[in-house]
Amino acid sequence: MSENDAVGNELHPVYTFGRPPQGRRQFLTKAAWIGVWLVFLSSPMKDLADGHHTTPATVFGWLGLAVFVVCYLTLVFRYTTRILQWAPVIGSFTALVVLAAVLALCFGDQWLGLFVYVAVSAGAVLPVRYALWVIPAVTLLMILVGLRDDGLGDLITNLGVITLLVGFAMSGVRELIRTTIQLRQARATVAQLAANEERLRLARDLHDLLGHSLSLITLKSELAGRMLPTDPDKAAQQVADIEQVSRQALVDVREAVSGYRRRTLAGELAGARTALTAAGVEADVPLDAPAELPDEEGEAALAWALREAVTNVVRHSGARRCTVTFTARQTLAGRRLELCVEDDGSGGSGAAPGNGLTGLAERVQAVGGDLEKGPAARHGFRLTVRVPLADAAVGSPS
Repeated sequence: MSENDAVGNELHPVYTFGRPPQGRRQFLTKAAWIGVWLVFLSSPMKDLADGHHTTPATVFGWLGLAVFVVCYLTLVFRYTTRILQWAPVIGSFTALVVLAAVLALCFGDQWLGLFVYVAVSAGAVLPVRYALWVIPAVTLLMILVGLRDDGLGDLITNLGVITLLVGFAMSGVRELIRTTIQLRQARATVAQLAANEERLRLARDLHDLLGHSLSLITLKSELAGRMLPTDPDKAAQQVADIEQVSRQALVDVREAVSGYRRRTLAGELAGARTALTAAGVEADVPLDAPAELPDEEGEAALAWALREAVTNVVRHSGARRCTVTFTARQTLAGRRLELCVEDDGSGGSGAAPGNGLTGLAERVQAVGGDLEKGPAARHGFRLTVRVPLADAAVGSPS
């Protein structure tokens, strides 16, 4: 789980949605996304740069604008994901509201756009139940400040609509961030529970496999030890029984381990989706294995084929999309389940097959199947594997 996340972050470092920036590159990326919205400060900056105000007023305006930007960036940088202490949030947001109102009253209508940033901060930081009334309140305050100028009717209306829409849109984005975080935590929890369940299953299997055998070996060993001085023949028989029980226990353990190691289509499909997504390849992969499956050997061969094909797509193809399909077909040799893995990368060059595909072809042939590989219909590479279904006869019909 964590390894897949690490791979995804390494391949796509800019996708830090819902997470604090990790490292200089992610910090700069997030700063660029947030800083681009500061373009709406061009009107106040132009107003100060034109020199229409006295020197003290200009200095006050630049200082007020700098403090406003610092408060805004503090809120959207640090408090969009998780808030541990509300005092800095309330203080920064109060400073935004006061600065927006004071600067707009002192310098005129060109500064009313500051209220847009106040609404954005409310939507990005405050919970929805508070943002639902704070954003309209900020909009109303902006309208009241702007009403001092009778010629701003249309501007006030348009700016009020923009403030409301942007504020509520940012509130929706914040909820999306929270949902993303919750889904990420739920996925980690599910993975941990699955690992715990697998450990419990392994413990139960080991107890069922070895508990009775080891108890029997212990009892017979004690019995043989007591018989050895007085009846060596019976002690030898007990030792022979111990050997037979231990050999059977070894066979049971080997069979259990073979079952653990057996590849399944359901597991490989989940792994294929994870690997393709982590590599930035659009994965068109079925969620579940087909309802009708071959025997264990045939399913294992298909699972290995799927793993080998997806590995080649991730490592060598440079593809943007990979499609996995299953089709049950009636052939002259009987009913077959066909696995087709097709990508739109740079494969299909006609080069000699590698060791992976060669070994895969041998594995498929061992279960009575066949393998085809070559260029896809339009562009890319296609791997097709067919194995007999459970009720199909292996070989040519008589």
